[in-house]
Amino acid sequence: MISAGRFAALFTGCLVLAAEVRKAVAYDASRSDNLAVYYGQNSYGATNGDKNGWQKDLKTYCQDDTINAIPLAFLNQFSGAGGLPELTLGNTCSVESNGAFPGSNLPKCQFMQDDIKFCQEKGKIVTLSLGGASGNNGFSSDAQAEQFADTIWNLFLGGQSDKRPFGNAVLDGVDLDIEGGSGTGYAAFVKKIQSNANGANKKYYITGAPQCPFPDAYLGETLNSVPFDAVYVQYNNFCGLGNYNNPNAWNFGVWDNWAKTKSPNKNVKIFIGAPASPSAAGSGYVDPGTLGKIAQETRSKYSSFGGVMLWDASQAYANNRFDLAVKQAMGSGNARRKHSRHFSV
Repeated sequence: MISAGRFAALFTGCLVLAAEVRKAVAYDASRSDNLAVYYGQNSYGATNGDKNGWQKDLKTYCQDDTINAIPLAFLNQFSGAGGLPELTLGNTCSVESNGAFPGSNLPKCQFMQDDIKFCQEKGKIVTLSLGGASGNNGFSSDAQAEQFADTIWNLFLGGQSDKRPFGNAVLDGVDLDIEGGSGTGYAAFVKKIQSNANGANKKYYITGAPQCPFPDAYLGETLNSVPFDAVYVQYNNFCGLGNYNNPNAWNFGVWDNWAKTKSPNKNVKIFIGAPASPSAAGSGYVDPGTLGKIAQETRSKYSSFGGVMLWDASQAYANNRFDLAVKQAMGSGNARRKHSRHFSV
């Protein structure tokens, strides 16, 4: 029979092991094998009538360790009815299906709060993506951008409001996928988010999703002005992954040079953004083995490489778990150096 002292020692050891396991799966922005997958737009459903492949609830995509970061897409209108932003998450949450807060077109998605927390407990970060291909937003001044940052902080991040779309779930940061409108004010917006985050009890991440032509038409100045944790470069459409073997067209080296010489955060991580199936984008799709090989070769050449970004979760799962195949093909990438710029709250 085991003694009381021996039992206590074993129990303590189990607690320590559990803590270490939990720590091991926590999001580590300094790694070079992270996988970011957008969620919300049900991209597969937009082009396929087979509802079995349509977007599932958020928790579905957090059951294993494949995905590390999930930007929720999109907050596509910055100022709608009642002065509040508008959010659309495809077949998961919308004003039409779930209603809106009084006097606004901001949907009530509080039922998602437990899924968000589940994903976070699995060591993933869940962020809010602003903009999107159909977004046509912008600011008239830095002051307006700062005011909007306070709105986002109170509705989705560490602030307080009686109109929080995700209830008491606190997202892990913001992603800027700005593909229209004006580029004015985004640096002020990011600075205000970072200012609000100072002194808080968790980290908030700032990411961007520029098109691959450099510099980006909408985020170029912002990327040079404020520190980002990661940049998800969209290598589809304009300059797809099909250009990888053409040194005159493939420009990851340009982004790597920016990361090391121009970015305020010299440890920023650059991701290869790719479509998760042929129907996810107009061009740029490659099979997971090819994408994994590109990722491995890019990692070996450029220390800024952070991993792969996929559009989107519905496409990846409908395409035979493209996300899992890419994660496995990408291989392991341990931290090369400490990721020095996080904005703690």
